[in-house]
Amino acid sequence: MSQGSYPNAQSIQQHQFENGIKLLMYRNPASDLVVVRGSMAAGGIGEPREKAGLADFAMQMLMRGTQARPFEQIYDDLESVGASLGFSGGYRRSGFGAEALIEDLDLVLDLAAESILRPTFPADHIEKVRAENMTGLQMRANDTRSMANLRFREMLYPDHPYGQSADGYPDSISQITQDDLIAYHRTALAPDGMVIVVVGNIDFAAVQAQVAAHFGAWRNPDYVAPIAYPDAARPAETVRVHVDMPEKTQSDIVLGLPGPRRNDPHFMDVRLANTILGVFGMMGRLGQNVRVKQGLAYYANSRLSSSMGPYPWQVNTGVSPDKVEQAINSILDEIKRIQNVPVPASELADSQAYMTGSLPLSLETNGGLASVIMSMETLQLGFDYLDKYADNVNAVTPAQVQKAAQTYFSAEEIVIAVAGPPPA
Repeated sequence: MSQGSYPNAQSIQQHQFENGIKLLMYRNPASDLVVVRGSMAAGGIGEPREKAGLADFAMQMLMRGTQARPFEQIYDDLESVGASLGFSGGYRRSGFGAEALIEDLDLVLDLAAESILRPTFPADHIEKVRAENMTGLQMRANDTRSMANLRFREMLYPDHPYGQSADGYPDSISQITQDDLIAYHRTALAPDGMVIVVVGNIDFAAVQAQVAAHFGAWRNPDYVAPIAYPDAARPAETVRVHVDMPEKTQSDIVLGLPGPRRNDPHFMDVRLANTILGVFGMMGRLGQNVRVKQGLAYYANSRLSSSMGPYPWQVNTGVSPDKVEQAINSILDEIKRIQNVPVPASELADSQAYMTGSLPLSLETNGGLASVIMSMETLQLGFDYLDKYADNVNAVTPAQVQKAAQTYFSAEEIVIAVAGPPPA
C-alpha cells in the first residue's frame, strides 16, 4: 500500500451511535474478506488480588453459550460459513476480532452482539475454561521466560495494577465463581466508549444499519468504567530478583523500567532509541553484541509497547546459566553506550528506513488495516497518523535519540529478573 492510499480522515468513514458506540469503516475493494475489530472500555485493571484473572476469564466465557444459542451452535454457525470470531481481555480495554465473507458479516455481528449482551456462563463450561486456565498457569510456572516476565512485572510495579497478572494465579482462578462472572459482565461491559472497526469491500450504509440492528439498542445503566492508568515510578536503584528453577538448563533475563505513555511527546524518539538498541536487523545492538559477537544468548532484544498507560520498556534474553552475569553486564553496557555516545547518522538512518519501510507491510491485509485504525482511535493518534508517520520518524535526530535514552532508559535505576537454576 502506497502512502497516498493510507487510511486517513478522508477515507475512514465514521458514525457515532447514541449509546456511545463509535463505528469506523474503511473500504478496501481488493478483498471480499471483511475484518471486524471491536474494543470495549473494560478490563482487569483494579481487580482485587483474590480475583485476579476474572476479566480475562469472563471474556473467554462469552462464546460458551448465549440465551439464543448453546456453545455448539455458535461454533457450528461460524464453521458453516468459514467465519471466525474470538474475544480477548486486557488491562483496561477488551474486545473481539472476526473475519467473514461480505455476505456473512451480519451473522458475525449477530454472534458478537449475542455473546456480549446475553451470555449465560454455563456451569459446565466454567469448569472447562477453569481447567484450561489452570493448565496454562502450570505451564507458565514451568517456563523460565514466562516466570522471568512475571517476577519482573511484580517487582517493577509493586503498587500498580500492572504488577498483577491479567491471567491470574492458581489460587485466584480456582475460586472465581459463576456469580463473579455474571457480576463482572453486568458492571464491566457497556457501549460507553466502545469502538467497532470494519474493513473490507463493503458499503458503509449497509454496515451502519447492521451494527445498529445488533448493538444500537444496547444500554447498561450498571456500567462502572475501569480506573484510569495510574503513573508508575521508576526504582531509585537496581532491584534484582531470582526465580529458582533448578531443573532448567537455561536462564531467562528480563530487565527494564516503566515506559512512556503513547501520548508522550517524545514517544517517537524513544521508539527509535529502542529500535536501534534491540530491534533493527538481528535484534539491534543487543543482538549484535550479546548474541552474535559474544555468543552469549539464544536471543536478545528490547521491546517498547504502545499504550495509554506506563507499559514497560524491557530487554529480554535467554542464556546458559553460567553466562547470566556476563549477559547482564553486556546489556547494561549497551544501554550506557546509547546514552553516552551519539548514534551515528547512518545507523539512525537505517533504523528510520526500517520503521518506515515496514509500515506498508503491516497494511497489506484487512486485519492489519483494521488493527491500525483501531490503534489510531483508541491511542488517540489522530486519523492523519499514517500520512505523517514517515515525516515524524525521519525528523528524529541523533541528539533526540540520545536524550530519549538518557531520560527513559537506565543502567542503574532498573529492575532485573532472572529465572533459571540458582546462581553457582
